[in-house]
Amino acid sequence: MEYDIFKLMFISVIISFLGYATENIWLLFTKGYMDNRNTVLPFLSGYGLSVVGFYLLVGTPSETHFDVIYYVQAVITVGIGEILLGTFVEKYIGVVYWNYSWIPLHLTKYTSLPTSLGFAMITMLFMRYCFDPIMDTLALIPRDLLCPASVFLFVLINLDTLHGFMEMRKNHKQYSLWKIELPRSIEDFPVLFH
Repeated sequence: MEYDIFKLMFISVIISFLGYATENIWLLFTKGYMDNRNTVLPFLSGYGLSVVGFYLLVGTPSETHFDVIYYVQAVITVGIGEILLGTFVEKYIGVVYWNYSWIPLHLTKYTSLPTSLGFAMITMLFMRYCFDPIMDTLALIPRDLLCPASVFLFVLINLDTLHGFMEMRKNHKQYSLWKIELPRSIEDFPVLFH
């Protein structure tokens, strides 16, 4: 395993963006809307930090050669991570960050077997097919550019996450800047569609 801190910080930023996009796609298909996900910037640092942490613990599937074991480790890690983050935010921020009680086989309101299986599969596929190619590409960027860019972006998105938590704690609700809802009927479309 390679532990270049600047490449790991930069891939954390990339994964944070992908997590933001994934959550909004999930919301779009399950609830019919997209929103800012409690941040100003389109990044969810929890995804980047957790995937990089998972990499530091177990590596990538190609390194382990046991995809089933790797997948089980990912399922357990996702479930524990969701419970820890959700419980922390509820206890110390005073907000229910998300609630999976409506999903069958939920284990607490913060995780469920279907979501843990799904996010673990996404993690495993990303780690098998994307992680190393992205890290190899980052190695091509000159270090005098990669280092400051990595630090700047990493710090910026984590400060944005902290800002979102502070706003949630202050207002005792999700930090909402914008929300786009899918039209529910033809009448909800703009006039040019009537």
